[in-house]
Amino acid sequence: MNLPKNTEIDEICTALKVIWGYSNFRPPQREIVNSILSAKDALIIMPTGAGKSICFQLPALIKTGLTLVVSPLVALMENQVEELRQKRQKAALLHSTISASQKRITLQSIEKQQLRLLYLSPETLLSSPVWERLSHPELKINGIILDEAHCLVQWGDTFRPAYRRLGAVRPALLQTKPPGTKISLAAFTATADPIAKKIISEVLKLQQPASFKLNPYRANLSLEVRITWTPRGRKKQLLKFIQKHENQTGLIYVRNRKDSDELVLWLTEIGYNTVSYHAGLGATIRREIEESWFSGKVPFVVCTSAFGMGINKPDVRWVTHFHAPHLLSEYLQEIGRAGRDGKPAAALTLISEPTGFLDNQDQQRQQFFEQQIFKQQQKAQMLVKKLPERGELTSIIQQFPDVAMALSLLHSSGKLQWLDPFNYQILNKPRNLLNQQSQGVKQMRKYLYSKKCRWWFLLDAFGFGKEAENWRCGHCDNCQN
Repeated sequence: MNLPKNTEIDEICTALKVIWGYSNFRPPQREIVNSILSAKDALIIMPTGAGKSICFQLPALIKTGLTLVVSPLVALMENQVEELRQKRQKAALLHSTISASQKRITLQSIEKQQLRLLYLSPETLLSSPVWERLSHPELKINGIILDEAHCLVQWGDTFRPAYRRLGAVRPALLQTKPPGTKISLAAFTATADPIAKKIISEVLKLQQPASFKLNPYRANLSLEVRITWTPRGRKKQLLKFIQKHENQTGLIYVRNRKDSDELVLWLTEIGYNTVSYHAGLGATIRREIEESWFSGKVPFVVCTSAFGMGINKPDVRWVTHFHAPHLLSEYLQEIGRAGRDGKPAAALTLISEPTGFLDNQDQQRQQFFEQQIFKQQQKAQMLVKKLPERGELTSIIQQFPDVAMALSLLHSSGKLQWLDPFNYQILNKPRNLLNQQSQGVKQMRKYLYSKKCRWWFLLDAFGFGKEAENWRCGHCDNCQN
């Protein structure tokens, strides 16, 4: 790796102090910053709260040119850009719900090269007006950051098929730039097991990436999974846990909007000050809820996974999963909201007993999730038979409105390549389309009903098994029992 010159090192340290107020980096922040400044590709796995955003924001802010940050959620983008703007930095965002006037101002800022950081979703990145401006030969693009890169694996096959086209972005942009131009690519995530790492690297076409991997273990975070026998019993266990952590900041995770609204209604009726948070709320309402929670006016929020990535509140003392997530990567992300200040915190997950005899809601939820995956695969297989072997996405979508998911599944099974972000070629007709999430569902279930140390299970699942061999955390429910 080419290390920065002394003048650059001074500039890095000065920027860290002036912009963020920090005198020193946390390991391995300095090494990651150096890697990105030297225009190398990188794959970075850092637990929530480890300060990953500084690792790509700082290089972007001290270099001339634009860094693109591809981010999965509007709330995540808004939070990071708002923090940067408060620090008077040249950052902006583009997403589907911003006003026409805001979009126009940001597009003009891109043209005038007034920005250092531009946050946008995969879908926005690949939209015509944005792509047209990014492809301008005179626009200097230093790098592309994929934030929360596990979403590529978690959502890319079906829910967010644009993720599967990201590997074609850099080559296509380089074709529009002067000869010798370099655009680095770095992927950041808190949760990637060895399979997910391989998929991220292959899809993005990372070139000899520097790899940084931090152990996700948190000695201050106690994990517990508690079996409940009836829906009423689940609510009782929740109340007992809330009462134990009275006047402490927390989060309650549920799986969908309806569950969030219904649980808030019940908690409000029995005297608790809480609110529901999900992707169906407008941006203004979401910001108001976040502010109320950050300031302590609302001690805990009942939320879906929409409330999580990028939310940085150090003193969260507890997280409850009223319903277990479907995937272990979601679980690790969401429990990571708690105890970021290093003080003791608790994470409780409530589940039905395995037979579901008295409460089959967990089983129904899991079955619905698996059925959706199966239906999506069936639909994709039917579409694949009708598709031309080469095609342009915009025209194909006009003929087959649901084709994006089918192309994504083809890509994940190795039967399709993107010639550029908008044109594909089917390599041959597949018999079966594979989906990574099916294995993830089984792994999550194993964790929930495991008798082994909870933290050992997580470390082993995410590729730290050798470090945790014959090891017990001593503070999860299984270790204590």
